[in-house]
Amino acid sequence: MQQQSNINHIKSISQLVRVLGFPAPLHPLIALVDYNNVSIEMFPTGQKVSLDFYKISFKPTFTGHIKYGQGYYDFEEGGLAFLKPKQIVSPPEDIESYEGIALYFHPDFIRNYPLGKTINQYGFFSYDVSEALFLSAKEKEITANLFTTIANELANNIDSFSQDVLVSQIELLLNYSNRFYNRQFITRKAVNHYIIPSLDKLLDDYFEAENSLRNGLPSVTYISSELSLSQRYLSDVLRSLTGLNTQQYIQNAVIEKAKEKLSTTNLSVSEIAYKLGFEHSQSFSKLFKTKTNVSPLEFRNSFN
Repeated sequence: MQQQSNINHIKSISQLVRVLGFPAPLHPLIALVDYNNVSIEMFPTGQKVSLDFYKISFKPTFTGHIKYGQGYYDFEEGGLAFLKPKQIVSPPEDIESYEGIALYFHPDFIRNYPLGKTINQYGFFSYDVSEALFLSAKEKEITANLFTTIANELANNIDSFSQDVLVSQIELLLNYSNRFYNRQFITRKAVNHYIIPSLDKLLDDYFEAENSLRNGLPSVTYISSELSLSQRYLSDVLRSLTGLNTQQYIQNAVIEKAKEKLSTTNLSVSEIAYKLGFEHSQSFSKLFKTKTNVSPLEFRNSFN
């Protein structure tokens, strides 16, 4: 591994399996690693890792708890976590975290397939590790079977159909993961509902402190950072709870704050736009009319 600024940059699947102490992979662009056969000494603590390929981790079982949002939840039924290329991760310190199996595949492996163009639509590759997919017993069984099928295919002699079959199996795994995440958003609504009041308070405090005067409109980056959630996960959770992504939710909050100022103050439209963080009042008026079907002045006049 090449080390720079305490980051181990692993460029190829072959380099990865060599570092882990395994023989060269049968295919240079894809490998399945059983971490039960990897020595903990292969992972020096304090060294971050950057991979040039995708990683899907499957933990059939797990002892203990995993942080999920602002709380900790049992992970006993097993789960999945996803990593896209170039993400920098810090290896965990406890040896139990290395349980399970990991599928690694290089972007070049899927580049000439439809999956190469659609993989960015699987938003969970942009989730934080703490936002892992928690599997039910039935989902764990389905996932284990998929990993077994991939392992069996990798164990076969490579032929002209191997890559087609493996890419199809990866896509099937991703589609099942989409389904399982949707179920998780639904079944964990009680857990996720803390996000709504936390987000509302964050936006209220932002406008009350007049942060918009200094920093402009609240951004998705700012909101997700303050809530300690990845941008993609926050957006997907909000969509499951409200039908809106994060940007749409922020815009609605801005409009509600604008309505309040239009109906209770004598501030001009330009002054309100400025206080809310808009550089140009025209942008504010356009957004307001898009969301309400009336202009800010028409809305104000409706109270007279």
